[in-house]
Amino acid sequence: MLTDMDIYLFDLYGYLVIKNAVTRDHIAQMNAIIDEIMPLADGEWYGHVHARGENQSTELQQIYEAGEPFERLIDHPAWFDKLKYFIGGEGTFDQLHGPLFIDESFAIVRESGGATQLHSGGHEGVMRTQYRFRQGRFQCGQINILLPLSDIGPGDGGTMVIPGSHKSNFPHPYLAEHRKNGAGPVYPESLEQAVEVYTQAGDALLFVDSIAHGSAHRTNPGQRRVVINRYGPSWGNFRRGYQPSDDLLQRLTPQQRQIVQPHPLIPYDPAKQKKTEA
Repeated sequence: MLTDMDIYLFDLYGYLVIKNAVTRDHIAQMNAIIDEIMPLADGEWYGHVHARGENQSTELQQIYEAGEPFERLIDHPAWFDKLKYFIGGEGTFDQLHGPLFIDESFAIVRESGGATQLHSGGHEGVMRTQYRFRQGRFQCGQINILLPLSDIGPGDGGTMVIPGSHKSNFPHPYLAEHRKNGAGPVYPESLEQAVEVYTQAGDALLFVDSIAHGSAHRTNPGQRRVVINRYGPSWGNFRRGYQPSDDLLQRLTPQQRQIVQPHPLIPYDPAKQKKTEA
């Protein structure tokens, strides 16, 4: 259930932690599937799941194609109402097309040494990832659900955010100077304003993508595993060009299918072409 405190904290900080969103048994099911998929080299496919590898990490794109435990996340009740409220669209024209759309669904399997550089921020003004509140409604362009599949504490390479930066009009001065000088990537652990979010397996981190974020370097042995679904309004398009398989669409519930494919293609039917005189 969405509370007034959820709304206040999301507006203030740009993120929420939803405790115990997913059961440990559900987490174990997803980990077992990833164990079966991995290792998968960059560019390889496992069914309809595609691997992208870089920086001691493997992204498993289209992870909702990997089985029912991942499909269950599409409209999970722990966050579904929150997403609808923060993205907006219900009760407006968008409602005719479904209020939500998943433009990217993937898992990250990261080994020790991997990290994600700091990126995004309200100053960029990107419509796709924007934070927006107008006339009593949230109209956010992209809300992410990051679900850890194991406990994430110190040394595990947790997600880091700069609270409030989703509404910033200016880039972080250190980041701006760094880029001006043509230096390499900036990692959030180098900035005192960045906060590392520690979570237990099954907690969910909900955040607007315009918040400045990244992840700390993993220094502990073992793997950091997370599942990320990116949600936006139904008029969006797939970020990386993947398309859901027919098999997946047939398995999903009507609500899930609408989220994954809010605008099915309308095929041209020559049989219905009105004939014209030459």
